[in-house]
Amino acid sequence: QIKKQCDQKLIIRMKTECVPCSLNLETQCPAGYTKVTNSTGIPDCRYYLEIKTHTLSFPGCRHHCVKEFEQPECCQGHWGPDCMGK
Repeated sequence: QIKKQCDQKLIIRMKTECVPCSLNLETQCPAGYTKVTNSTGIPDCRYYLEIKTHTLSFPGCRHHCVKEFEQPECCQGHWGPDCMGK
């Protein structure tokens, strides 16, 4: 039997919002995403606090998250919703 469907595995990456590192331990990824960083995450961002007329910038942390899903795709030489051959 010739394989008609060749699904593509896709990985979507995202980062959580930048927050003070001490608060980032509790940060969760959105539903369906898996956290790939642990502890306080990665200190590669800045967050901002507005105090009256000034905006202050502080170094912060965020987590990296991934989501895997299969994108249905037909193998070469097949097409349509049922991946029919020639």
